Amino acid sequence: MARKPADQSVNRDEIIAAAAEVLQRNGYEAATMKDIAAAVNLTAASLYHHFKNKDALMLAVLEMGLDYILAKIQAIAHSDDPPDDKLHKMICEHIVSLTNNTAVGAAMVFEIRALMNVKPPPANASPADRADYEEFVARRDAFFTQRDQFEHVFRHVIREGIVRGVFREVDVPVFVKALLGAHNWVGVWYKPGGRLNGEQIAALTANYFLAALSRDKTQHETT
Repeated sequence: MARKPADQSVNRDEIIAAAAEVLQRNGYEAATMKDIAAAVNLTAASLYHHFKNKDALMLAVLEMGLDYILAKIQAIAHSDDPPDDKLHKMICEHIVSLTNNTAVGAAMVFEIRALMNVKPPPANASPADRADYEEFVARRDAFFTQRDQFEHVFRHVIREGIVRGVFREVDVPVFVKALLGAHNWVGVWYKPGGRLNGEQIAALTANYFLAALSRDKTQHETT
């Protein structure tokens, strides 16, 4: 099949989705722009018209995943539902999104370190290369700020539940990191067509974490 020329339109989201799948299959170090281009029937040269390098494309994968789920989670957190209902819905929304997009979910687990370790251009780099790197760093910093915001949404709802007497007292930052860590790994181990589907896994996980927050648990621990 002939490859698409650089000037032929191509869906940016399709490129990002293909990049996520290649990263999941090959890992960041082994994945190449040529591999990603082939997945969307482009030449490697054509792909560079859309993304300057593999680092920029990897960041786009992570941005797309976080943008999508943050919007969903914020809408639930800002609703008038009780805190326990909010948290249940937030957990389910996050896990189902990961099971529906395992390649993006795996990137969130395995490619963050690569994102942090992108090296600056050498001292003799061109002004254009330096500018590209500065743009990348600014976007990367914005991504990490947004990731912190995502975590803080969960913290806010759990603190709300504690204040309102729905949840027992816990170390909220540690609890949320454990919660989101469990979520993120679902995107790694989940296999479509397995014993449980994404919705079932999400419901079980939500029930487990809500049980851990239950005030009844405090009573059991003190008896």
